Amino acid sequence: MENYGLFTKTIALNEIGINDATIRYQLTPEELHDITIEKGQGVETSTGALAINTGEFTGRSPQDRFIVKDSITEDKVWWGNVNLPFNSDKFDALYNKVTAYLSGKEVFVRDSYVCADADYRLNVRVVTETAWSNLFCYNMFLRLKEEELEDFKADWHVVCAPGFRANPEVDGTRSHNFAILNFTKKIALIGGTGYTGEMKKGIFSALNFILPVFKDTLPMHCSANVGEEGDTAIFFGLSGTGKTTLSADPHRKLIGDDEHGWAHDNSVFNFEGGCYAKVVNLTEEHEPDIFRSIKKGALLENVVFKPGTNEVDYEDVSITPNTRVSYPLFHINNTQPGSIGHNPKNIFFLSADSFGILPPISKLTPGQAAYYFISGYTAKVAGTEEGVKEPQPNFSACFGAPFMPLHPAAYAEMLSTKMKEAGVNVWLVNTGWTGGAYGTGSRMKLKYTRAMITAALNGQLDNVTYIKDEFFGLSVPQSCPNVPDEVLNPRDTWSDKSAYDKKANELAGEFRKNFTKFETFSNEEIIAGGPLA
Repeated sequence: MENYGLFTKTIALNEIGINDATIRYQLTPEELHDITIEKGQGVETSTGALAINTGEFTGRSPQDRFIVKDSITEDKVWWGNVNLPFNSDKFDALYNKVTAYLSGKEVFVRDSYVCADADYRLNVRVVTETAWSNLFCYNMFLRLKEEELEDFKADWHVVCAPGFRANPEVDGTRSHNFAILNFTKKIALIGGTGYTGEMKKGIFSALNFILPVFKDTLPMHCSANVGEEGDTAIFFGLSGTGKTTLSADPHRKLIGDDEHGWAHDNSVFNFEGGCYAKVVNLTEEHEPDIFRSIKKGALLENVVFKPGTNEVDYEDVSITPNTRVSYPLFHINNTQPGSIGHNPKNIFFLSADSFGILPPISKLTPGQAAYYFISGYTAKVAGTEEGVKEPQPNFSACFGAPFMPLHPAAYAEMLSTKMKEAGVNVWLVNTGWTGGAYGTGSRMKLKYTRAMITAALNGQLDNVTYIKDEFFGLSVPQSCPNVPDEVLNPRDTWSDKSAYDKKANELAGEFRKNFTKFETFSNEEIIAGGPLA
């Protein structure tokens, strides 16, 4: 086998079943960029970034995500329609097919790690079929120094073969694409899909099992940043709710935009080394940090160019509304050294409420905080998952059910303990619709949401007047710097008040209906934190 790359270390892949491959090891972003263009798989944009098309899949495919059911996972994973079991013998057979498919081919190998805190570090070796998939992993996982490569030993492997298609009848999958975690063999196996997010979410899902089960540490689907006084803010939310956008604050240093751990010493550490941001309708005015990060080394996915140019048209969603960019954290100037923060003071639950019912910001009691964390209400944003063409109301426990192998109560209990010990303020923020539901109202202005979060962080909402929302019992501030008062009360923004009341009752009913499956795991304080009867 041959090894090509900047680093002189020679590696073999025989031990993981890949034989006689031409190994492109630890290539630089520039090399991966150039190879992709040479192979006709990508185009350089006007800002120097690489633009590729992920093919058939432009989002995750949750129905094709599996966990191998074995002695490690059998009694710990919360099995159901999120965590689908996969037979270990079927995994072995499918894995052998994938490695046979990659044998003799050119493959791209990257050694990296996840978890910025050294006490939780997990070494990951990624084997990809395409150069651009490897560039994504350079951007998203934490990067090793050259001297760390010599004695590198992988704790986990990610094997990604978009060109391989499974045979469902033989291989035990649902369709030709799949993403499977094996905790015994410590492998994330991905095939039949070029969507890069499957790799990052595969490792995130693995950490969401490993950290609470073996490290007694809370994993979180959140972004985080640090203020000038050293206070850490945490932003929970699913895709499209504003985690990346709102944590990129010129007055605060970014820890990370998507995946973090909350450790014993009250520190918050990033799992990753980069950001994976949505770019639909992106402008420099509204999201300057993200816009300016799209330069050489960044990887754009499924974007469309303005006619006759290589300038990206961020408003064009003809391929997918889930247009994305990945870039390393060092593309942003305002980042937290070491990607670790301390002293969490504020937690924000972000919901893109497509009904236009929830207040743009409200302060939660401990019981409400637990209730809304377990509920994880938002809307599925078009394009984020296969088959979702329009926003749909969605409850995703812990603001990340698709990535949580354990029962939501396990994470909620850990978060509740952390919140009480740290004495944090918890806020529910609606980044979704105002003045009506989706199709009638409009998306909440980003400048208003930023102003509300800034006010909460600076203590400017501590002494204002609050009123109780009559449907949900939420404490809603009646004034906020740089935000019109009428925006703060959603009912006031609707022209048809009776229509608002009807929708609010419907949404409250959906919350109660969803929570029935969690009631046996919840105390009276948490249950009382839900919508008013």
